[in-house]
Amino acid sequence: MANKGLKGIKTVRELEVTGKVVFLRLDLNVPLEDGKITDETRIVASLPTVQYLMEKGAKIVMCSHLGRPKSEADRQFSLEPVAKRMSEHLKSEVILWEDIESDGIKALLQNLKKNQLLLLENVRFAPGETKDSEELAQVWAGYSDVYVNDAFGASHRAHASIHALPNVMKEKAIGFLIEKEITMLESLLENPKRPYLAVLGGAKVSDKIAVIEKFLDIVDGFIIGGAMAYTFLKAKGHAVGKSLVETDKLNYARQMIERIEARKKTLLLPVDHIVTTSISDTKAAHATTDVNIADNELGVDIGPKTIKSYSTALHEAATVFWNGPMGVFETPEFSKGTFAIAKALAESKGNKIVGGGDSAAAAEASGYADKMTHISTGGGASLEYLQGDRLPGLEILRTKIRN
Repeated sequence: MANKGLKGIKTVRELEVTGKVVFLRLDLNVPLEDGKITDETRIVASLPTVQYLMEKGAKIVMCSHLGRPKSEADRQFSLEPVAKRMSEHLKSEVILWEDIESDGIKALLQNLKKNQLLLLENVRFAPGETKDSEELAQVWAGYSDVYVNDAFGASHRAHASIHALPNVMKEKAIGFLIEKEITMLESLLENPKRPYLAVLGGAKVSDKIAVIEKFLDIVDGFIIGGAMAYTFLKAKGHAVGKSLVETDKLNYARQMIERIEARKKTLLLPVDHIVTTSISDTKAAHATTDVNIADNELGVDIGPKTIKSYSTALHEAATVFWNGPMGVFETPEFSKGTFAIAKALAESKGNKIVGGGDSAAAAEASGYADKMTHISTGGGASLEYLQGDRLPGLEILRTKIRN
């Protein structure tokens, strides 16, 4: 299966929006601690499309989900802090509309002033959102003229605000963020500059199988880190101690090593590690002398020799896709490997694209985020797109070509 990129999908530039009500689906799913936003990357990424619509004189109804609330009573998932921050960024009044499932917003829209925007409260407070409810979509369509999706990070979900609503609306398009995301991800699949390396980390091989399969005949080599590396190392017969291993994926790892070697592609695995007796014991952490790990220890990061090897390869690469940390980077003592990868990418002159989720968080925490070509706002969505899955939020917008 292959994606069709942006074929048949209009961008917001192609729509007439002046004086019209635009229902704008954004991904404002930001991390909160004690009601305060700890990372506003997704808010900032949404601003160009909002500002464009404001400049064109549209009446804007924004919507987003936040977290996974069980009901409307889960007030810690309210978008109130987001509305406040959006208001500050846009220097306009953002009115938070609580009654997601009613059309009472119509009267407010009629009297909306130029410097006012509406933001629906967390759409997941409405049970119909995650059920892809057409009934809920019809309520929203009842007061909207145009639909714009700029929530790439949610476009792999067939939810009401992503799928059911554009299905019942005639005028629909994507915003600037999705346009950029797809353009950047397509650059990893179509005629990438070489040498081309995929840096894969994180906990599980099973999470990356589809991406490995997709990239096997596209990239020139793989760099493997994180806990998934221990499955590969054990498959090669190395001692991995108490490190996390997916025993049911050992055969797959062996076969993958053989397939990569048969294609004469590069496969870099750790040659040393930072190990400790338990993740909570940072004081016992030390580097191994070689690839093997003692029985009473577990790997928590790549070691200094591995950092040097990986960094050298990345400096020479013309295209890099990075998805997944090299270790338990949230713990400062175990973050050196992940941050070294970020530094090597920052120093590279190539096209470097970072998958969302933990990889995006790691790039931000490293201080090198601004040196990346692109950091995806969608973890699951970017991986699903790259592995060839069709995203419901994009497919429903295709008007010129149909399967």
